[in-house]
Amino acid sequence: MDSSRRQFLVGSAAAAATLALPAPYVQAQKKGGTLRFIPHADLRVLDVTRYTGYITNRTNGYLVYDTLFALDGNGQVKPQMVDKWSSSKDGRKWSFTLREGLKFHDGQPVTAEDCVVSLKRWSHRDPLGQFFLAATERLQATDKRTFVLELGKPFGLVLEALAKPSAVVPFILPARLAATPEEEMIKDAIGSGPYKFVKEEWQPGNQVVYLRNAEYVPRNEPPSGAAGGKHVYVERLIWRYIPDPATAAAALEAGEVDIWEQPPLDLVPKIEKNPNIAIITYDTVGNQGWIRPNHLQPPFNNKKARQALVYMADQQQYLQTAVGQSKYFRQSGAYFVSK
Repeated sequence: MDSSRRQFLVGSAAAAATLALPAPYVQAQKKGGTLRFIPHADLRVLDVTRYTGYITNRTNGYLVYDTLFALDGNGQVKPQMVDKWSSSKDGRKWSFTLREGLKFHDGQPVTAEDCVVSLKRWSHRDPLGQFFLAATERLQATDKRTFVLELGKPFGLVLEALAKPSAVVPFILPARLAATPEEEMIKDAIGSGPYKFVKEEWQPGNQVVYLRNAEYVPRNEPPSGAAGGKHVYVERLIWRYIPDPATAAAALEAGEVDIWEQPPLDLVPKIEKNPNIAIITYDTVGNQGWIRPNHLQPPFNNKKARQALVYMADQQQYLQTAVGQSKYFRQSGAYFVSK
């Protein structure tokens, strides 16, 4: 059963600056201003290499960090931090060269060594990264901007692994942070992405602040998915964590915030009546909900009991109760099955 497509509630003051607009309007935008945002969760952990939570690894991660490759809107692998790359015919030897002028938020240049150390930390944590690591015989910087990868056995997902868009994303960190012992959490957030994390203004449970990275150099290609040029206009981004939905709704309607991510669907009918608020579905795939019984314990260690549960579950009734408006869910006949 599919439910709860991701929703934005956007106050009218922010809509023009944050919606995807035709090129002439984008070119006309001016840099500056502050955007106030209610995220779906509180940012309490900064380590994007160990923590898989969406708020840290995706919402925060793509603001602060950049990746070597990325998936575009069609799911195709595109270069991001990488300028050029090559591979041998058998796919066992690879060479990657970074774009010129890449800098971390502390002013230090991004080097090939940063990439090597970051990938090693990522590959110990991420499931796909572990396959990448198991196939790797050599991963080494050869100069300031170039590193090589040599595989000891076939691995056909090299670029796909480096462009992985979900937790754990292979973000590139300064080597000094990526070299943090695996059993320890990284306690800072310094990347080369379009926004700088302002640690001094971070208040877990209340507020997160980001500033536009004036030295960020976007790619020339148009933005698509996680790939292409990331053109940043808003100077200051403030996250306000408001866990109580009624309080968040009141803040939005009063103009105290500009965007509310993932509002509860039972509040949407009331809020969408406000002519100053736009509701945007930005993830049409949405989320999937499922019932997963414990196959090891009675009664669900019995196949017949699991089949009975399937017949007993009325998806329409379940979703209607859990979600409410039928336009926000659809039934699914799919099942996850073992090999």
